[in-house]
Amino acid sequence: MRKGFTLVELLIVLAVIAALMAVATPMALSAVRTAKASQVAQNLNALKSAVEQYVYSEKELPKSEASLTNYMSKIPDKYRLNAPDDFTNGVATVIIGYTGGDILPEDVNKQYSEATQVTLPGSTTGCPGISVQVRKWW
Repeated sequence: MRKGFTLVELLIVLAVIAALMAVATPMALSAVRTAKASQVAQNLNALKSAVEQYVYSEKELPKSEASLTNYMSKIPDKYRLNAPDDFTNGVATVIIGYTGGDILPEDVNKQYSEATQVTLPGSTTGCPGISVQVRKWW
């Protein structure tokens, strides 16, 4: 009697492995997409808080993401901030968007209900983001 595997046994093992991969791959990709959406949602929430702190401490609107360096430990990459030049009737809306392009606004909205699709100046497509409304109280 010979030792080893027959061709049929090897083909069956390969078929079982292929079936398991077909089931596991979409689940893994979905988990990665959900984790990325959660990360973007957390960063948007942190940036929202930083903008609010900046406005109420400095009594002006932030000009760019770099303005928030004293209000966050690290400014995440691929996030853009668009603030008006001044308050209109005591209210200003600051738009924060994630420009990475690798996540859908709907996925971020499932993690953070305030997140929506926003359009930043100079861009023709929407991206996940948030609109922060701040009021002038001084």
